[in-house]
Amino acid sequence: MPRKFSGKPPYYLIYISKFSIISTIIFGGLLLAKSLKVVFLGGVGEIGKNMTALEYGENIIIIDIGMSFPTEDTPGIDVVVPDVTYLSQNKEKIKGIFITHGHEDHVGGVSYLWPELGCPTIYGTPFSLAIARHKIEESGLPVKNMKEVNAGDVVNVDCFKVEFIKVCHSIAEASALSITTPVGVVFVTGDFKIDFTPIDNKLTDLERIGEIGKKGVLLMLGESTNVERNGHTMSERTVGESFDVIFGKNQKKRMIVATFSTNNYRLQQLMDISVKYNRKVVLSGRSMKNIVDMAAKLNELTFPKDLIVDIDKANKLPPERVTILCTGSQGEPMSALSRMSQGTFDKVTISATDTVVISATPIPGNERGVYNVVNNLYKLGADVIYNPSDDIHVSGHACKEELKLMLSLVRPKFFIPVHGEYRHLKLHQRLAGSMGIPEYNTFIPDVGNTVNVYKNKMVKGNNVPAGNNFIDGVALGENAETILRDRKALSDNGFIVILLTVRLKSGEILAGPDIILRGLHLGDTFPDEAKEVVLNALKQVDFENVEDIYELKTIIRKAIRKFIDKNYKQLPMILPIIIEA
Repeated sequence: MPRKFSGKPPYYLIYISKFSIISTIIFGGLLLAKSLKVVFLGGVGEIGKNMTALEYGENIIIIDIGMSFPTEDTPGIDVVVPDVTYLSQNKEKIKGIFITHGHEDHVGGVSYLWPELGCPTIYGTPFSLAIARHKIEESGLPVKNMKEVNAGDVVNVDCFKVEFIKVCHSIAEASALSITTPVGVVFVTGDFKIDFTPIDNKLTDLERIGEIGKKGVLLMLGESTNVERNGHTMSERTVGESFDVIFGKNQKKRMIVATFSTNNYRLQQLMDISVKYNRKVVLSGRSMKNIVDMAAKLNELTFPKDLIVDIDKANKLPPERVTILCTGSQGEPMSALSRMSQGTFDKVTISATDTVVISATPIPGNERGVYNVVNNLYKLGADVIYNPSDDIHVSGHACKEELKLMLSLVRPKFFIPVHGEYRHLKLHQRLAGSMGIPEYNTFIPDVGNTVNVYKNKMVKGNNVPAGNNFIDGVALGENAETILRDRKALSDNGFIVILLTVRLKSGEILAGPDIILRGLHLGDTFPDEAKEVVLNALKQVDFENVEDIYELKTIIRKAIRKFIDKNYKQLPMILPIIIEA
């Protein structure tokens, strides 16, 4: 006779079930604990606002905290920083921020984001931290939780061991990072080039990188900026040689050189050449003055005490005795060089006695601004040297052969290209393939992506909240897209203001409607036509049932929009302003 089921499973099934559940929890937890989560918050699929997080269990470290500059699509925006919603939600896990170097796209977001992350300890080389410290001080925040490290130092933070490794770049004290995690070593190249004749004689530590590679690297995050360029990046000394020739040919003129303020190697060469040709140096632009001051205090710039003079003293000297080092190599509207070119810079008037050198390559999107400056300088009579063929600028980023060398030294099991637009990342992935890393061991990330890295595999994880945080004095927050859309509409299409005073209960119009146009022209008859449209629309309104003034604005806006669409085919912003009597 079959056993009747009582509603309860046999005791042994209960124990088996319990054991299965417990085993699942224990072993599943162990499995998850064996994965390292890499979170990409910026600097992938784009140039700028670099920020990556490594998460293992209850521990997070952050690599860089950068920003980017606004584009034509973001009118009125000061800077753009990563959306750190995910990190803010997990800030109790954050054990530190590690800065690879002091460029804006790697440290420029610190004053905006650091407080939001709970002010975790920031680790970096002295020059990198000096820049970060200055930004925090400028924002009015107290400076705390900063720890200086040097190349070769190792920092232990909970389950992470981070080693700083010297690499050459276009700024002092740039570092790669070798991060030992519970699942293996993660090697972060940072921004680098392999310069065998650096200005400070501090070579990229290829020997140490090779040693790390021999011991075994699980994952490499490699910068991709110049992957499209064949060969090797020229040494910074090449620029110095070119400047020596240019200064020699222009010994009777005042020299004005615009370059990146953070490129202390270039500034060092320009100061040395100015000494050679018996010139005094004027620093123009706030960032130029600040960086030179910081670099000098750390002996990253050395020059005679009497070399730098203010503009008043320089103006008393003959032109051939003066060099002006200024900001504005990217045509920034408020930069020193831009204002000089417009004749609005105090105490510096451009004339035929000047030779201006723009020692930089325009960042994509900045070309128009740079060429506007060049045109204006020519109009004022100056000679302008700006062509890259004159060897007045070299990149701080590795070209294809240097990227291959780095891959051959590190020899990672898994590879993720970073620091570049999608085409850069794709080409770097292919380059890694040519070096023996199969495509299935690589991943091309986008902002918000995560990957889970195990000892023997790498798996794409769930996306996290990410994107752009627009700063316009303060963060625009959740309304950023709406605000920017409105600004874009205003700049592209202009706007129409419709002003009238209405007694809402009766519908009596006491004043107006007055039609005001800004940024567009719709013909001389448009104001009268628009008035009629508004009046006709109001005649159809049952004012007894109108609940508020916003309903009336909507009616007017729709009527004007329909009229313009039909007759003028334009899309201005329409702003009804109704005063209720």
